Formats: sequence, C-alpha cells, structure tokens
Amino acid sequence: MGRVAGPHGVRGSLKAQPLCADPASLLAFPQWWLRGREGGAWSPCRVLASRMQSTMLVAELEGISNREAAAALRGAEIGVPRDWLPGPAENEYYRSDLVGLTVANRTGEVLGTVIDFVESGAHPILRVARADGGERLIPWVAQHVDGVDLAAQRIEVDWPSDF
Repeated sequence: MGRVAGPHGVRGSLKAQPLCADPASLLAFPQWWLRGREGGAWSPCRVLASRMQSTMLVAELEGISNREAAAALRGAEIGVPRDWLPGPAENEYYRSDLVGLTVANRTGEVLGTVIDFVESGAHPILRVARADGGERLIPWVAQHVDGVDLAAQRIEVDWPSDF
C-alpha cells in the first residue's frame, strides 16, 4: 500500500509514499506492516500519529524514536492485512491478485506472467515476464485489457506477441 521514502524531521517520523488508489486510506489503519526493501518477513508497527502532507504521508511509528531509525527503513514496503481492506467493486482488482496471472492475447498466444505494475503519469503499466527472460510492458487501459478471469488465473489483452 506504500513505501517508506525516508525520515521526516529529527524525532523519528518518516515520510511514506502511498501506492494505493486513495492515498489517505493508510491513515485509517492503527497498525502498518513493514517489510524491508530486500524482502523478508513482514513486521507489525503501531501507528502513533499520521497525516497527509502534500502527496506524502508523515507518520510516527512505535519503536522508531530518532532520525537514524527512520532512515534505516527507507525503501521498506508498507502493507496491512488483506482482511482489513474492503472487497473490490465489480471489474476492480487488487494488484496483488493480478501478480502471477498468465497474460494471453486475443489469438490465445501466452505473452507471459504478470510480475508487477509500473506507475506512469497517465495510467498504470502491466509488467509481464516473457518465457525468454525478457519483459513486456502493456498499458493497463480498457483499450488493451479485454478482461480478467481470476478463477482461470488469466488476463486477456489486445496486444501483439511480437511487440
């Protein structure tokens, strides 16, 4: 749902970049789960105070009491338990549900597997790992995404296999 951008001030507050549709939604949670930039296990951290500041969040977390401790968290992922989130509306998806799905075009050719999303100024971009080790970038817009079938673990797109 977000990523720690770095420290804020000298008392251990940190800046966080929200990566969710509603940036302020993280403010509602009494606890965040953090995972280091190199991966590993998620650790719970109680939120003592948080607020929006421009496009970033500023938060005070329990156990983080100085600038150095906040700086050590730079790049850490921020999440919350899935059952704390509302269910997605019809034709909406959590990105985490799409990672790992097979991507195929209208002719049935498998283009690869979803590995991530990239944010661009206009719209998200689907990152698809190809079987040859390469990568495809497909705009996540109705013009190119025909449908998602979570049960079949498949996304159908209007995208050529040689692009």
